[in-house]
Amino acid sequence: MTNPSPWRATVLTLFPEMFPGPLGVSLAGRALASGLWEIEARDIRASATDRHRSVDDTPAGGGPGMVLRADVLAAAIDAAGIGPDRPRLLMSPRGRPLTQARVAELAQGPGPLIVCGRFEGVDQRVIDGRGLEEVSIGDYVLSGGEIAALALIDACVRLLPGVMGKEASGTEESFSEGLLEYPQYTRPQLFEGAPIPEILTSGDHAKVAAWRRAQSEALTAARRPDLWAQIPPKPANRAGRQKTPKNKTDG
Repeated sequence: MTNPSPWRATVLTLFPEMFPGPLGVSLAGRALASGLWEIEARDIRASATDRHRSVDDTPAGGGPGMVLRADVLAAAIDAAGIGPDRPRLLMSPRGRPLTQARVAELAQGPGPLIVCGRFEGVDQRVIDGRGLEEVSIGDYVLSGGEIAALALIDACVRLLPGVMGKEASGTEESFSEGLLEYPQYTRPQLFEGAPIPEILTSGDHAKVAAWRRAQSEALTAARRPDLWAQIPPKPANRAGRQKTPKNKTDG
């Protein structure tokens, strides 16, 4: 179903000047300029109430660093005035890992509100009180949630209708079927002694598709056993065994 208004990302950050950043160029930038999606970067500090515009304080119980205050962030979320149909996300290394399936869900909706944390974290009471869904883009720590938010928005925008040149580009890629993408080749035919696999220039589309599937399975099994374990097993062959993908790079 087509959204009545453009997909919209509302970002709460202490550094609104970081947006749209790289999202203002290439496919996302052209789509932004043509009105296929919108972005609003709101300054959390605008909701501070003291003359110093303070947004953080020392952690209760002691410890290093500072914590983003619940009252200030809650006021910033409320001031954004988003509807109940829009997800409320908090970019956080302790959140659930972002998956292509979750990206597709977000892209099909009206667009999320994204909170970019800073310092040592965010007061748990605002996470609970405003129903923030914690999302992680990897098992590492960034200086803040802005770069993670840019990554999430980019992943969503490229799936919006009209953004990508070919609709197939959004389906034949890593994670679209729970698998890593197969190897890609283009001209020249021979590069530093290495040719393009012969099967890819055979003109036999069925064999090409089978080769690509086998390559995706082999790469996933080798590099991402966690993903491979979630792929339903193939029917057993006549000998009653499962076929194991071979990681071949030639025809």
